Amino acid sequence: MNPKVDWFFDKETKWQEEYAELRMLILDCGLTEELKWGCPCYTFQNCNVVLIHGFKDYCALLFMKGALLQDEEGILVQQTRNVQASRQIRFKELQDIIKSKSTITAYIKEAIHVEKAGLNVVLKKTTEFNLPEELKILLEDMPELKTAFEALTPGRQRGYLLYFSSPKQSKTRQERIEKKIQQILQGKGLDD
Repeated sequence: MNPKVDWFFDKETKWQEEYAELRMLILDCGLTEELKWGCPCYTFQNCNVVLIHGFKDYCALLFMKGALLQDEEGILVQQTRNVQASRQIRFKELQDIIKSKSTITAYIKEAIHVEKAGLNVVLKKTTEFNLPEELKILLEDMPELKTAFEALTPGRQRGYLLYFSSPKQSKTRQERIEKKIQQILQGKGLDD
């Protein structure tokens, strides 16, 4: 146990008992406990394997390379369609964890094996993301915008592409793009 992480387990929360049970299961698998992104994160040889986090309706184990796990029980959840590598096992109550201890342990051990083997999730390239027609037209009409967009890091480009592509209506996509033109021209990412 890492004392720097204790505050997470000591704070009053709906999931306090579930967090404590998950912590013991993970530590019994020999992982190192650290604090990352405000959550308990468990590592193997300095590589992130799994973390514990909670939401309104559930708490979860997030496997960093969950897409590579076999998921024989069919319990891994992709948080959103845009998440490429990580997967969650979700719990709504302590009994869910207690009755699944052996399965949870097996998934953790498989995730450790994935790290030991040096496996990595093959992520989509930025060019494989949807380029909304509204942005495509604007990039053709404004060479300075095209230059600025192409100068952004791949992560920033993906952030914009996901944000611009998500609305169903063309009008909304166009409005989003127009609101972000200055940010792109300044070389900033979506949330900068």
